[in-house]
Amino acid sequence: MNAERILRNARVLALDARSCVASAIAIRGERILALGAQAEVAALAGPSTEVIDLRGRTVMPGLIDGHAHMDREGLKALLPSLAGARSIADLVARLREIAAGVPAGHWIVTLPLGDPPEYRSSPSMYAEGRLPDRRDLDRASSDHPILIRSAWGYWSRQAPLVCVANSRALALAGITRGSEAPSPKVSIERDAAGEPSGVILESDFMPIAEFTLFRNAPNFTLDDRVRALQRSMQVYSAFGTTGVFEGHGAAPQVVSAYQRLRETGRQGVRAHLVFSPGWSGLSQDDVRAVLGSWGRWLAGRGLGDRRLRVAGVYTEIDETPESRLRARCAPQTGWAGFCYDCGLPRKAVKELMLEAARLGIRVCGIWENLFELYAEVDREIPLAGRRWVLGHQTFLDADRIARIRDMGLVLTTHTQIHKRGEEFLARAGPGREQTIYPLRALLDAGVTVSLGTDNVPPSLWHSVWEVTARRAKSGAEVAPAQRITREEALRCATVSGAYLCWEEDERGSLEPGKLADLAVFDEDPLTVDAQRLRSLESVMTLVGGRTVHTRLTS
Repeated sequence: MNAERILRNARVLALDARSCVASAIAIRGERILALGAQAEVAALAGPSTEVIDLRGRTVMPGLIDGHAHMDREGLKALLPSLAGARSIADLVARLREIAAGVPAGHWIVTLPLGDPPEYRSSPSMYAEGRLPDRRDLDRASSDHPILIRSAWGYWSRQAPLVCVANSRALALAGITRGSEAPSPKVSIERDAAGEPSGVILESDFMPIAEFTLFRNAPNFTLDDRVRALQRSMQVYSAFGTTGVFEGHGAAPQVVSAYQRLRETGRQGVRAHLVFSPGWSGLSQDDVRAVLGSWGRWLAGRGLGDRRLRVAGVYTEIDETPESRLRARCAPQTGWAGFCYDCGLPRKAVKELMLEAARLGIRVCGIWENLFELYAEVDREIPLAGRRWVLGHQTFLDADRIARIRDMGLVLTTHTQIHKRGEEFLARAGPGREQTIYPLRALLDAGVTVSLGTDNVPPSLWHSVWEVTARRAKSGAEVAPAQRITREEALRCATVSGAYLCWEEDERGSLEPGKLADLAVFDEDPLTVDAQRLRSLESVMTLVGGRTVHTRLTS
């Protein structure tokens, strides 16, 4: 049987059980035909075989992002950017340029103040020493309602969030001198005369104003999400990511966007979506009944195929009124991509978990307060073998690690050690620093850990670098004894991701018969300089043997 494509003169890191390193790999259809020595693989070539000389480049399994929020990346490209403005005068000039291309009367909605990827905003960022207000935006245009959107607060972890509207946008939103804020977490700023200044401040990390005060302003439509998702996949593919697991849950509109791409053959990254439910208006009995009726399709491997699968349910403990406020704007979810009313009171979450366990539905969560609930459910219905998922677990001691292992939980993590290392050290306190994202202890205990990005940034190489370098922005080492090797980190970004998706027999390593999901790099991730490791980009990415990204010229 001849190969359709052979990649030769390469360093092929199989990341299989034997840590095989080959020099060539053969592909037929969507699967790997063989890998091994040059001559051995060359014998599989036929008259129509495409042979690519990689000139010593490294081939490895495609990365699988265990907590991606991939859909967010492309959304940023849909809105005009205000990045780089260093004065309000600059910002006004930018808005004038944007307005010149928009018909009068149409909304102008922009990206947040500040620069990507964090979009931090403060008065000090502008030469005038203040934030822009409605009068500034009016100078840009009084013919258009203008809204500068709030950032997703978890990008910077800085409060307050800031959005700014001009006079026309305020009028369309019905915001007047006597308007009250929809939540104690929202502040409608006033000028010296007591009139709304156009500046809205929010103390929560998830925006509220866009779903309440400005609910009539344009938000992301389904068509927007389809276009953005395709762009997101191009970005993730360029870093060598071939699959994602969306454990924070996908709202119906996001699921629909994935389905559209799947139907049209434009899905360049495999996706396993966990469903994000919306529970507004339902009682605890309703939740159990819903899960037991239509929710049954979430059981086991759910619906879909190896390209796109929807299975499992996301949950969290949440009784905050702000979540229900945001959910009133459904199907809009803004930057989130998950349903804001996916949370329930603690007692109801436990009942949901128990019912899910009875039905064989996997449960995924991210907050630390879920751990004890997992343990309570495990005492009634053992969780071992079910691969329930916990993400964002910052501090774990030896006892908790042992319990995670015994329950068979899979952890997904983007460690944020570089961004927040000093904060974590302070929170842990003396003698407890080894509890900070203890990857070494977790792997030694036999816990499966899948690396994720949380889309901050979208490259998994930043996460691989963090868990191997463990350095804060200041340069301080953060629990260096919890450092793992590069090969272990690569396995967390490939093999463990496949396990997370219940597809370890199909992908995650390069072996004959497995799907040809792979990425090619100019440099070897096992030996490249540490600073280069964090910024690696793929020169060619294949999903099922099909090229989804390439900048390979020779």
